[in-house]
Amino acid sequence: MRLFPILAAILVSALIYVFLFERDRLFPADAPTGAEMAETGTVEAEAAPGQTPVGVVVLKSSARTVDSAVILRGQTEAIRHVDLRAETAGQVISEPLRKGTFVEQGDVMCRLDPGTRMASLAEAQARLAEAQSRVPAAEAAVPEAEARVEEAKARVEEAKAILEEAMINSNAATRLSQDGFASETRVASTQAAVRGAEAAITSAEAGLKSAASGLESVAAGIEAAKAGVESARAAVAAAEKEIERLTISAPFGGLLESDSAEIGSLLQPGDHCATVIQLDPILMVGYVPETEVGRVEVGAAALAEMASGEQVQGKVVFLSRSADPTTRTFRVDIEVANPDLALRDGQTAEIVIASDGKHAHLVPQSALTLDDEGTLGVRLVTEDSTAMFQPVTLLRDTPGGLWLAGLPDEADVIIIGQEYVIDGVRVAASYQTEDEEPAQ
Repeated sequence: MRLFPILAAILVSALIYVFLFERDRLFPADAPTGAEMAETGTVEAEAAPGQTPVGVVVLKSSARTVDSAVILRGQTEAIRHVDLRAETAGQVISEPLRKGTFVEQGDVMCRLDPGTRMASLAEAQARLAEAQSRVPAAEAAVPEAEARVEEAKARVEEAKAILEEAMINSNAATRLSQDGFASETRVASTQAAVRGAEAAITSAEAGLKSAASGLESVAAGIEAAKAGVESARAAVAAAEKEIERLTISAPFGGLLESDSAEIGSLLQPGDHCATVIQLDPILMVGYVPETEVGRVEVGAAALAEMASGEQVQGKVVFLSRSADPTTRTFRVDIEVANPDLALRDGQTAEIVIASDGKHAHLVPQSALTLDDEGTLGVRLVTEDSTAMFQPVTLLRDTPGGLWLAGLPDEADVIIIGQEYVIDGVRVAASYQTEDEEPAQ
């Protein structure tokens, strides 16, 4: 039972001897320490003369122009959609149209019972005729009223002339009386004539005012008759409009999305008659993030792939200038031809909008790495056969690899072994071209 403790003590003593007295033989001075290996996370070493190069696989890549398209999710939307509703009350007297029916612009969706509306229109038309007949009668009174005014003016002028003659006679009689050539009776007679002429002028002016007032009354009567005509016309127009509202027609050609109102249904103002949508052309609606909105332009070509795999082409017809307050994205509408109505309202799609091309390199996904600060990039082989980290920008992820920007036109990208080297480490590169199958 005491044999195991003795053997354990002998083994521990041997290990202590080895680490204390044989350390230099086990661990050469130029070998990296455990702390250094932990810090780099690899078994790599600083480049030094005589160091053995690290074997890596390098892709000789040339920059190519790639379409940096904007990719987003969206859905189809009818370019026109309208819910037809009643504007007046009435019972439906037309046969219903079933959903899925194709309609043309002007086709009747619902027709309502006119009721007494035709009688109301006839009454309004009769009142219009009566009002129109009053206008000539009112206008006929104008010449007579104008003649009375002219006659009154003539009387005023005549009275003024008589007054002037009476004043002349009165002045002459007064002077003759002062010289003793005329009697007092004559003076009194001429003065009485003056007062009579003044009274005649006052009466004539009153007659003129009365005639002018009569003319104004005739003019007011004409205006009232014309106003009556306009009121009657408005009543006729309202009655005709009410009759027009009895027929609810399709405002454009399209497809019935719902049955029209059933015959015998009583519709009130605002009640639903039918829903019409237009699907040719159809819209692809997506939302672009604010980081990408500057790359989208109205008129740009677009490609949409439906969930079923079908692909359709169109162009951008609208780009919102106002962001959605919740998602901070901008609406973009793409118009797509849909003559056979194969696309339906509400289908989801992946939309690709063409943008200006950029120079980029196509490299395998495995070539990406991170530096100590967490920057995304790749490692390149320099002219002196050492490794160098190069930050990149990811443009697009495709089944064939990643399109990266930020590299020189000609680049030697390490695609295998980049995790085992750091900047300055010498490498032994095994090159492959872009046409070759990537090494595994």
